[in-house]
Order: sequence, then C-alpha cells, then structure tokens
Amino acid sequence: MSFAADSPLVAQLRASPNFEPRRGGPADMLILHYTGMASAQEALERLCDAASKVSSHYFVFEDGRCLQLVAETARAWHAGASSWKGETDINSRSIGIEIANPGHDGGYPDFPETQMAAVTALCADIVARNAIPAARVLGHSDVAPGRKSDPGEKFDWARLARAGAGVYRQAEPLAAGPVLATGSSGGDVEDLQRNLARIGYGIEASGHFDAATLSVVAAFQRHFRPELVDGRADISTIMTLKKLLPAFSK
Repeated sequence: MSFAADSPLVAQLRASPNFEPRRGGPADMLILHYTGMASAQEALERLCDAASKVSSHYFVFEDGRCLQLVAETARAWHAGASSWKGETDINSRSIGIEIANPGHDGGYPDFPETQMAAVTALCADIVARNAIPAARVLGHSDVAPGRKSDPGEKFDWARLARAGAGVYRQAEPLAAGPVLATGSSGGDVEDLQRNLARIGYGIEASGHFDAATLSVVAAFQRHFRPELVDGRADISTIMTLKKLLPAFSK
C-alpha cells in the first residue's frame, strides 16, 4: 500500500503489509503499546513481516524518531483479543502506536525523555486531527487486561493528559486500610466491578473477587495508580477510581 504520512511528525514511511479496510467508521480510539522485544529494529522488522500478522500505525524509537507503517484510514493489527465499553473489535476503532521498549520481560527500562516527548507530541497530533476523546486514549493493558501489560506503569500518562491526549487524575496516596483481594466477595466487590466497567474495562459485576477481577484492577493500577501494581483494591485504588468516573461517563 502506498500512502502519504498522516502526521507531520513522521520522519519516515516503512509500509507494513499487515492491514485491511476498517470495519465501520473512522478511528475513535488511540491504543499505546510497548514492543516487548530485545531491540527496536527486531520489533520493527516483525511489524513489517507478512508472516507475523501484526502491525501498528506508528512506531517510535528510543531516540524519538517516528515511523508510520500503516495509513490511519486502514485497520492495523495491534490490539488482538480486546474490549472496551463492550466493543470487541478494537482494531477497527483505533490507531495503534508501538513504542520501542523491551518491556517487563526484558528488564523494563524507563522510557527516555526524547522518546516520551515524541510520543506525547504524536498522540496530541493524532487525537486533534481525528477528534479522539481524551477518555479513549488507552494502553494495551486497558483493553486486554491479564493478557497484556503494556505500555506499563513507567509510562507517563499524566504527561499525555496535560497535552490533551488522555485522562489522568492525581492518584490518592497509598494508605493503610481494608483491601479487596482474591477471595473477597459481597457488595463492596460488586461496586468495585461496576465502577471498573463504567470506566470501560471488560468485567462482570459478580460480587466475587476472582482472577479476572485481579487482572482488571492491576490494569487500572498500571494506568491510573502506578505507585503499586498488585491487583489488590486498596483504599488508594478505590478512591482514585471514583475520582476518574466522571471523565469516563460522558
């Protein structure tokens, strides 16, 4: 596919063969990933290999260079099995950015300042041109909790929000108190599950704190309460979640 760069921030086009027409309307979500591979070049080659059947619209190196691999009008293959607010074809609804970082299995280094600045600028440009709501700028771990952990707790979501590309509220501080965890049950667990579903996470309000609930709580923490990611719903997690609800109920 021959295409022109959609963003003025693109330094180079590197067309991936892994795309198809979107199903439905234009993209109204932006999904962020880390590559999770040993080197940026290895990850880029995989995203452009027809045999891999994976791709993203954009790729950002550690030094901030931005490549475009798939036109924004096309459906790239980056989200996999995922859901948000009941929608399951996230690839058709989203634009995907892969950020070069070996991820949790590769030591999970900090995102360099040059890279974080480039990602922030790119996200701000994408959401402005596509009128993507701030509440629909998400991580892969948000739409695929338990299965994915990227871009993870070291990613600067607050910086993105300040640039108009995402929602963030200052997390409530860690404090001693009651905790909902695996094995808990009852109305408090059901309220937690309902509030996570209101944000957009794919979770049933069963009233039982099961393995799926732990995965969703950990995903929420990675994005919105990164100081401690353990999947346990402590006071800080629950209060931060309640602070965020108005921004996601629009």
